[in-house]
Amino acid sequence: MASESLDQASLLVDLQAVRRAGLLRLRGRELPALESAAASLATARTREGAVEALLRRAVARLDAGTLRTAAEYTLGLAQGTRDWAASSRRARAAEVYRVSEERFRKHHEVMVLGQVAAHIVEWVEGGGDEPGEDDWTGDTHRTVDVLAGERTARLTLHIHSVDLLRDVDVVVSPANTYFALPEPYKASVSASLRRAASVRGVTGDLLDDPVPDELRKWTARHGTSGRSVVPGTVAATGSGALAEYGVRRIYHAAVATPRAGTNDYDVLPADITRATSRVFATLTEEHDQHTPPLRSVCFPLLGSGRGGLPYRVSAAAVWSAVEAELARGARWDVHFVVRTPEAARAVERIPARPRPARDQSAPSRSD
Repeated sequence: MASESLDQASLLVDLQAVRRAGLLRLRGRELPALESAAASLATARTREGAVEALLRRAVARLDAGTLRTAAEYTLGLAQGTRDWAASSRRARAAEVYRVSEERFRKHHEVMVLGQVAAHIVEWVEGGGDEPGEDDWTGDTHRTVDVLAGERTARLTLHIHSVDLLRDVDVVVSPANTYFALPEPYKASVSASLRRAASVRGVTGDLLDDPVPDELRKWTARHGTSGRSVVPGTVAATGSGALAEYGVRRIYHAAVATPRAGTNDYDVLPADITRATSRVFATLTEEHDQHTPPLRSVCFPLLGSGRGGLPYRVSAAAVWSAVEAELARGARWDVHFVVRTPEAARAVERIPARPRPARDQSAPSRSD
């Protein structure tokens, strides 16, 4: 456990050192406050690994949105930024807040790192989150056995950013009914996938942004450019740079209907179920068009972000279609990806429909 002398000021000094060096250059650097705080992470094999695990825990506690995204870029925790220079990471973090790099350095960066330090202190003072029955701390993957029809199916549950998925053939991305993607610096699932699918140079310069290009071609091909599609529609695109990590397709599920005159969306559970069913239909259509055939698919909790649905409502809406697909005998490898333990618990608590009890009064075949 960390020493009693640990304080936020000493952590800020170390966090600034990590910001300047980057995760790949921590070896040999003195980080006494962070090392002290990370001392209880016995699962880490190295001092640097323990520090990185601590940082990821702290950043995961930040509010999802600009704060967490900026912290991920600042410290090199965002996918593909481990080896970026400090100036490139700062520039990208400044884009998140739409401010100049100088203003970000003087104001936002101080605030972001201060929040990370505060969460580390909170974690240490709380004695650390030792994993318990319902605690996902330090655990990023679990399997969940559920009943689908007359058979038991196994789901794989991930708790990490969607851009960290590996070797899952298809990832489902929530979309609005215009298939208009958010800017890549946003914190949503669709923004994270767009960002991870893009091709960037060694300094982080954007070289190719294939997902929005493919979506524009899809809407043009189907005659829906500039107008809304029916909620539940699914558009399939390539995965860009994610192909390097075994993600071969992105299925964009139109579940959010923009509310006129506002920045809000309406999301109905029925539309989520309809979109999930369409995902499986598209997967069936494309199954044999790829080598090897598509087999695995990963769902976020559709509509639980900007759509505002409770996790349990989203999980139930997705599961309704997943259960129907698996109950009919389909052998897809189904995954869920979430960002918080609360969301993970919503998936783990998906109710398994019990088999009906056998009527003891009914005569047997031998009678």
